Amino acid sequence: MAGQKKIESQADRRTLLNIARSVVMKSLGLDVPRETDSEMIPGSFGGAFVTFWVKGSLRGCVGSFAQTENICQTIRAVTRSTLADSRFEKQPLLESDLKELRIEISLLSQPKRTDQPASLTTGVHGIWIKSGSHSGCFLPKVATDRGWSAEEFLSNCCTMKASLPADAWKKPTATVYLFETETFCEAK
Repeated sequence: MAGQKKIESQADRRTLLNIARSVVMKSLGLDVPRETDSEMIPGSFGGAFVTFWVKGSLRGCVGSFAQTENICQTIRAVTRSTLADSRFEKQPLLESDLKELRIEISLLSQPKRTDQPASLTTGVHGIWIKSGSHSGCFLPKVATDRGWSAEEFLSNCCTMKASLPADAWKKPTATVYLFETETFCEAK
């Protein structure tokens, strides 16, 4: 991630994944090992996203673009938000999903405003588009998973995430930010 500290330690990655899983288990009323509030992973991050996959299907993805020095606390908060992802309110995570649940964490670089959105590199850059009271974002892997060009990535973010016209990203009233991610997930 440009200008951001990466988490080099597998132990630190496991800690973050364990924090997220503990939040899920607590939300289901299950006992979890006692956590300490002293967990601290050094670094400054431009935010984080937590994604839930059950049997390969998306079951929640929410994040925050708030700059943080306490990524452990951010992961706890974002995991709680992912549990409440409104797209899946009729299909909440259940205890029976835990065996098949795979948690993925994306740590963000600080989003940088760009005046040339179409020059983004698909698979490397995520996008965050804001126009008036509308906003939407896609993590970098969305473009590669769907085989989208940079312009398709931008246009689909406008229509699918921000409820804007497909060409809104080209308008002077829109602000487009690019960011990079460090993404890791539980092994299954």
